[in-house]
Amino acid sequence: MEKTAFILSQENSIANNFLAEMRSLEVQRDRMRFRKNCERIGEILAYEISKSLEYKTTVIQTPLAQKVCQLIEDQPVLISILRAGIALHGGFSNFYDRADQGFIGAYRAPEIPGEEVKIQLDYVGVPSLENRHIILVDPMLATGSSLVSAYQSLLNYGKPQRIDIAAVIAAQAGVDRIKEAIPEARLWIGDLDPELNEKYYIVPGLGDAGDLSFGPKV
Repeated sequence: MEKTAFILSQENSIANNFLAEMRSLEVQRDRMRFRKNCERIGEILAYEISKSLEYKTTVIQTPLAQKVCQLIEDQPVLISILRAGIALHGGFSNFYDRADQGFIGAYRAPEIPGEEVKIQLDYVGVPSLENRHIILVDPMLATGSSLVSAYQSLLNYGKPQRIDIAAVIAAQAGVDRIKEAIPEARLWIGDLDPELNEKYYIVPGLGDAGDLSFGPKV
């Protein structure tokens, strides 16, 4: 894949229905449907990423004869940022069902007026990442700060040979930040929005993905 960013919404598909429902204030009242649509986007992005993987020729035995198949050579490591990434992670896990998996606990630190958003990392649970292909999953790519902080923390567990970043909605500022801070990363995005508001939320966006999935937090 030559492009550094794949944007799902650039071509018409059923995915646009799922994205529209996730954004809709009316449909968002149904938490289960929000989570399901997030999972569906994860499955579609997982499929798109699968087209760029390495495959090996394998002969399998059917009940009637042998069949030559092309199978994924190495499973990726799926890593999600809690808690908002759980539903999106589920979509990836449905497709890469043999993948190793990891989780990062990250959230916005209390805001200080006039200062850039700071990200607090409280938990990292991952396998060895040395020379592995990792897919880092977070539904909202706003400023890019949480994903950059998460990736930097992952380097303590080995240097991956490939990094893909998947998000449902991204802001252009977040995409630019990732390209600058992690130039080797490939981005896989459901839809791209133009801007952030004064609180660094994506506009038009869809709101807080974690709250919409699981309810408000204090």
